[in-house]
Amino acid sequence: MTENEREKMLDLLCDKFVYGLNEEDAKKLEELGYDPREAESIELTVAELSLAELESRSEMPAGMQEKLRVSAAEFADSMQPATTEEDAAVRQPEIVLSGGPSGSWFGWLGWAAAAFASVALAITLFTPRSGINVAGVTPTPTPVREERLDPSQQRQKLMESPETVMAEWGKGNMKGMEVSGDVVWSDEKQAGYMRFRGLPKNDPDKETYQLWIFDETQSEKTPIDGGTFNIGADGEAVIAIDAKLKARNPKAFAVTIEKPGGVVVSDRKQIVVLGPVKPAQV
Repeated sequence: MTENEREKMLDLLCDKFVYGLNEEDAKKLEELGYDPREAESIELTVAELSLAELESRSEMPAGMQEKLRVSAAEFADSMQPATTEEDAAVRQPEIVLSGGPSGSWFGWLGWAAAAFASVALAITLFTPRSGINVAGVTPTPTPVREERLDPSQQRQKLMESPETVMAEWGKGNMKGMEVSGDVVWSDEKQAGYMRFRGLPKNDPDKETYQLWIFDETQSEKTPIDGGTFNIGADGEAVIAIDAKLKARNPKAFAVTIEKPGGVVVSDRKQIVVLGPVKPAQV
């Protein structure tokens, strides 16, 4: 067998023990003189390593990494041709096979393939499925899917903050309005939500609803514009507050009906609901 044929057989054996061969490669291996009976003990060893892979995957211990590197280097060195008779006496490994003919091609080639296969399986066993972390290269973190909350969920989450204040809607100066609900606000987050039940649908081409925030920074004549909004369906509605100025320590909230687009200062002729802030619980 030539050196090229031995190298080719070694490559095929490694692939066979670790990954398996397709029909074409298996045929090439047979043509090179491969005898499955001679490789039985090696294949059983590799199979045991493969089964171990199913039970555990973790980071390879540093000590084991070093042993693999040293063993691989020693094995490669032992395969180099001896340059002197003294070197040959030191480097020539003694090969003992059970169940196979003495001096056959598998004498050194089979064990060479098994050694490389075992190293490959050990690396596979201790390599995370996400990939190998190359030294000096920071792995790209797996993108985390951002949680998307609807307005009701965002309102509930805001209420979990201890500094959030709440006001319940009461009657305004418009007759026939039976509206309930509440408003929550956080100074820290400068965010809040209005909740309504029974607020009539409006025609955006004719009118719009507008929120006003009465706080300690503004005169009662010019409360903070909390944004305009429309109601398109009956039932419960949760609307995010869109404060145009920074609000601090709100005392009350009010919703009025205004012209489309809203106004800078309301005449307060149509106050739909008014909600004084509840005093903090001591």
